Amino acid sequence: MTLAADIKPIPLSLVETDLAAAAAGFGDAFARTGFAVVSDHGIDQGLIDRANAATKAFFALPEDVKRRYVVPGGGGQRGLTPFGVEAAKGHAKADLKEFWHVGRELPPGHAYASVMPANLWPSEIPDFHEAVWALFDALDKTGATLLRAIAVHLGLDVDFFADPVRDGNSILRLLHYPPVPPETAGAIRAGAHEDINVITLLLGAEEAGLQLLGKDGEWRFIDAPAGSLVCNVGDMLQRLTGHRLPSTTHRVVNPAPERMGVARYSTPFFLHFRPDYLITALPGGPVEEPPITANDYLLERLRDIKLL
Repeated sequence: MTLAADIKPIPLSLVETDLAAAAAGFGDAFARTGFAVVSDHGIDQGLIDRANAATKAFFALPEDVKRRYVVPGGGGQRGLTPFGVEAAKGHAKADLKEFWHVGRELPPGHAYASVMPANLWPSEIPDFHEAVWALFDALDKTGATLLRAIAVHLGLDVDFFADPVRDGNSILRLLHYPPVPPETAGAIRAGAHEDINVITLLLGAEEAGLQLLGKDGEWRFIDAPAGSLVCNVGDMLQRLTGHRLPSTTHRVVNPAPERMGVARYSTPFFLHFRPDYLITALPGGPVEEPPITANDYLLERLRDIKLL
């Protein structure tokens, strides 16, 4: 029997009411497990429901219509990545999922336009653009709040991350895991992996399946109460902190037999540094990796997971 990870929900509002307590609580959870469960995050449930409805409507479209939104050679950074394309690093089998990516909208002539392409918006779903973009913006603000607590935990100025993530190359992923066929030939919904980015904010984790790999080598389910979100440390933050905060291996396992015929949806927001930010290890960590720009690191990792 797989146990649940020892992660208690922490209200995000604590960042405003007691920053020291928020830093201690989130810092402890991240240092122990690489994950935190965030309650009282302030994102309107009506907005989440609208974005979820738009997501489900898009993935219900015929396959040939959906594939009009694939960007050849785009590394999956915008639009649709079809079912069976992405594979976790080191895995031969592709994950049992398809997804849509939305990125930051930049003004014309912006310095990052060459590496942060324009978004696609499916015309078939009337509310898709407005609802999904509003959710991107809400999660972006939520991530910035969490980074204030992380900065204080690391002994940095509370606004340390404000400049590194300004105009960051963040991605909102709308994930659809279709019903699992009876014979999967060893494939699972999301193979064991670590995230590339700074932190990930995940809505929809209350549907069972998300597991983290503990320091003892045991897989543990992440128990996310309804209305909460899950946050985890990504490889960029691990590298910046000299591995003081771990980017923990996690996966999404296939459901129990009675749930195999049920689709799963979730909405991770991958918060990134700006492309030209030089990730240089802070002093005091046990591992010091060489400096690298956020964009170079991203491209390196996209090749690892077969998106480039």
